[in-house]
Amino acid sequence: MTTDIEGAGLRCLVTGATGYIGGRLVPELLDAGHSVRCLARTPDKLRDHPWVGRVEVLRGDATDAGSVGAAMEGIDVAYYLVHALGTGRDFAATDRLAARIFAERAKAAGVRRIVYLGGLTPAGVPEWELSPHLRSRAEVGRVLLDSGVPTAVLRAAVIIGSGSASFEMLRYLTERLPVMVTPSWVRTAIQPIAVRDVLRYLVGCARLPSEVSRTFDIGGPEVLTYRDMMQRYAAVAGLPRRLIFPVPVLTPGLSSHWIGLVTPVPRSIARPLAESLRHEVVCHERDIARYVPDAPEGPVSFDRAVELALRRIQDARVTTRWSSASVPGAPSDPLPTDPDWAGGSLYSDCRELTVDASRESLWRVIEGIGGVNGWYSFPLAWAVRGWLDRLVGGVGLRRGRRDAQRLRVGDSLDFWRVEEIEPGRLLRLRAEMRLPGLAWLELRVDQDDKDRTVLRQRALFHPQGLLGHAYWWSVWPFHAAVFGGMARNIGQAAGLTAASTPSGQERA
Repeated sequence: MTTDIEGAGLRCLVTGATGYIGGRLVPELLDAGHSVRCLARTPDKLRDHPWVGRVEVLRGDATDAGSVGAAMEGIDVAYYLVHALGTGRDFAATDRLAARIFAERAKAAGVRRIVYLGGLTPAGVPEWELSPHLRSRAEVGRVLLDSGVPTAVLRAAVIIGSGSASFEMLRYLTERLPVMVTPSWVRTAIQPIAVRDVLRYLVGCARLPSEVSRTFDIGGPEVLTYRDMMQRYAAVAGLPRRLIFPVPVLTPGLSSHWIGLVTPVPRSIARPLAESLRHEVVCHERDIARYVPDAPEGPVSFDRAVELALRRIQDARVTTRWSSASVPGAPSDPLPTDPDWAGGSLYSDCRELTVDASRESLWRVIEGIGGVNGWYSFPLAWAVRGWLDRLVGGVGLRRGRRDAQRLRVGDSLDFWRVEEIEPGRLLRLRAEMRLPGLAWLELRVDQDDKDRTVLRQRALFHPQGLLGHAYWWSVWPFHAAVFGGMARNIGQAAGLTAASTPSGQERA
């Protein structure tokens, strides 16, 4: 049994590097001695990752044959880690198109291997009975296997790791509901897997023998029900045993609403996750171990995976989250050139405040905004806006922050996303709540001609249609309380931060 290239570092292409798995796979490949090229629709989202200086980043889209073809040039192993989860009714067609383009361009470029992470499907269940999400993932796997390029399709069920959508769903349901009336799928058998084992398999597949082209089931060492997982999570987290009462009346649609109200996972993502749990998802072979040996201590157990995830959360070392990728349906247009923008109406609310604190103190408050620190004004209004967003299928406020103190481009921040950050100077957030238009919030640290610290705050809104204009003017009366209060309270918090910082340490 021989691999394509023994010992030498391979040239790897990673699509989906801005997502949860892709963002963690890149440094693992680098540590294994491989070189990495990333294909990303928005390369700036990778700008602040600690490994970005060690990789090549190309701009492109998985559905654009030209950019995919350019990215494949000179590549040995191509990782397909993109999918159109929850992007609308046509998501399966989008997935199919992207997979075909990827397969064709990999073949044309002479790529030695394709590696794809898909979903574990139940044995003996006709494909038409599967959820649309699992059907699409299975179809993508077939398209890649039919490419003529040796392909490894890894099929996983629930992935347990800090920041994964599955783990966040499990975590919040268990922590927030000591007593639950749950869907019947909590009794379905599942074989969860730790994210570090998923990454180990993905890296190991780069060196599979050239004659190996097939699917592999990957899972952890235990088969559990979702109910078992919630009770085991509670035990590891030091919580009392949960009271769980399964009922048969909660459909996947109702389940997704329930999950969306209790957890940070929006309905568009919660529904396919819930639908995927209707059938037993258990590994029926462990052939991957013949090619990618287990770690010396064996596969990571469920309890250990939860313990490791909670430790990363407590230590603020969550490197990627499910929300690292753009939320389906969320706006992605960059801020229009201002003030010479010719794209129609652009409403703005501008505030300027002289702050009795250093620029460093003001910046610390700005970079720490959101999450548990809140938004420094009218908490009830922010909470109500978050709940309204959840009710219409948006992300709401509960996504929080990846890191309690530091932000990077592409981070989700409650119902915003970091569009631009210039440390010490500028934070620009793009709204991802459901709106009849596009919205941004911009916070700048500046100084006046007397060398005093100045906070410049702008809220911008580009309305879409008559409804967009009506929305702006309906909320305009509240701007003084929301945005005016925000500027004042941020300034006050900066003054308190400065007062509590020992002399001489602010500029350290």
